[in-house]
Amino acid sequence: MFNRTRCLQISAALASISLLSGCGLFSDKGSDGAQRIVVGTTSAPTTLDPAAAWDGSWELYRNVYQTLLAFPTGATKPQPDAAQSCEFTDSANESYRCVLKKGLKFSNGEPLDAKAVKHSLDRIRKIDAPSGPKALFGSLDKIETPDALTVVFNLNTPDATFPFVLGSPAASLVAPKDYPGDKLREDGKVTGSGPYTLESYKEAGEAVLNRNDGYTGFANRRNDGVTIRYFADSKSMIAALKSKSIDATYRGLSATEIKDLQTPESHNAGVQVVENFGAEIRYLVFNPKDPQVAKPAVRQAIAQIVDRGALVSKVYQGTAEPLYSMVPKGVVGHKTPFYDMYGQVDVAKAKKILRDAGITQSVDLTFWYTTDRYGASTADEFTELKRQLEESGLFKITLRGQPWKAFQEGYKKGEYPVFGRGWFPDFPDPDNFIAPFVGKDNAVGTPYEATEILTDLLPKSRRESDRSAGVHEFEQAQQIFAQDVRLLPLWQGKLYVAARDDIGGAERALDPQTVMQVWELYRKASW
Repeated sequence: MFNRTRCLQISAALASISLLSGCGLFSDKGSDGAQRIVVGTTSAPTTLDPAAAWDGSWELYRNVYQTLLAFPTGATKPQPDAAQSCEFTDSANESYRCVLKKGLKFSNGEPLDAKAVKHSLDRIRKIDAPSGPKALFGSLDKIETPDALTVVFNLNTPDATFPFVLGSPAASLVAPKDYPGDKLREDGKVTGSGPYTLESYKEAGEAVLNRNDGYTGFANRRNDGVTIRYFADSKSMIAALKSKSIDATYRGLSATEIKDLQTPESHNAGVQVVENFGAEIRYLVFNPKDPQVAKPAVRQAIAQIVDRGALVSKVYQGTAEPLYSMVPKGVVGHKTPFYDMYGQVDVAKAKKILRDAGITQSVDLTFWYTTDRYGASTADEFTELKRQLEESGLFKITLRGQPWKAFQEGYKKGEYPVFGRGWFPDFPDPDNFIAPFVGKDNAVGTPYEATEILTDLLPKSRRESDRSAGVHEFEQAQQIFAQDVRLLPLWQGKLYVAARDDIGGAERALDPQTVMQVWELYRKASW
């Protein structure tokens, strides 16, 4: 819908004016001020060091760091970025080799060579930060660098998903001189080789990005620079968009705000809303350390009562849809095991589940959620869940909200009996909606030793280079999730970018990992 400004076809009279020759006057290449795009978001990074983040910090990483592979807009398989080529060198998918492009450098002038790649990934595993992405590299045994441009990843088990991990911001490449191998960088700066350099950063304030003149990757930058402003709430962010203080927004919009921005009044005020397919999901996590939650009957009864249709209708107003599996629609292997097993809302059935387990009194539980990570609708979502469960007469729910940093610390320590999380895929593969949630050190901080999934289903699926060939294993894993109810999928969301109507590229600004690619945004030319 939005195309880069092309040469205008002008009349013979205008064509005779030398100042209008070629594309110059009508190009979107204007002054520095005209070409800096300002993007607002409520998803601020928790850290600038990739070794310490497996969260929304990736929004910034994708734009300032480079990876060996990447996912250009529309790609479902990783393509070369810093690498010239990558491939498995054995039939078992246990040895993966990448050859780097020649002459790559970090923004500090340091060479981006095989040793730098090894340093970048080894430090993630050595530092093992509590909220870091080490778990994504579970199949990696060791890294070898036979020459300056060749990196060989030796895996401890067949893993056809490893290239997908290398294409995610988890595998961001950093300059060895500025990033210690045994501790995190803490000076608030970034040294990468991505499309942009980080000129300045103010926590909870803004990140100022400038074009990296040394960048030679896949991204076609359509602006001269981007300022990302971090807002505490969506209300102030929308006000900034309407007042033209920012050019575009991403993440954090409530359903009501999206609907408001889609009205003719907003359109007439110069605001557009671009809808994209979304693979983001929301779900509840049950912590078995809690004596009540440890009882399968309690979890199953909740699964029997939660009305996803009402939740989506009342809170999300068509901007999301009910989800009955941890693998969302649009992803290979998606099934609906929670619907198949629990069907429609049935309070009588939930009551019988509890009574058969000897639970005759109402169950008191505390539900926790983050107040500043997933948008303004989160509080309303949990209010609706509380209403549904208490209306059944079987539960008494207390709600507690925490800012993201405190919330993250709490669930990592196992302090919350039930809590809400969102998941934005690390890479577009069904494995990434199963594997991160099982095992001792999983993404939600509550160990889940799903033995069959860990020792049989995931290993089998990872032997298949053709990812659709592992569908049977993923279907079985989804069924186990529904039986155990350690996680309860709630809804799958659509993605929205709201922007001023003079901003183009919004429909291409989200990659398959739903990460904002700010290089796609540009300011349309005007007369």
